Amino acid sequence: MSTQELFVQQFNRLFHHYREALTPEAERESASRDSDRNQLVAAARLAILELETNSWLQDDRRRYFAKPGEAEWGC
Repeated sequence: MSTQELFVQQFNRLFHHYREALTPEAERESASRDSDRNQLVAAARLAILELETNSWLQDDRRRYFAKPGEAEWGC
């Protein structure tokens, strides 16, 4: 699976998660066009923000570990 496919799958999962969380039960059937669009935009922003944050945290964690064979042992 390519990196793009993985990103799309993760984004899709997060987008639907946030869309459900942002849409109250009572509004799901009677939502206006503008409020629906605003909720879609908000869900997309939250999904992208989470993906960026997770990527940044993974990069930050990796920098503290030596690559295989490059670790210095001893004091």
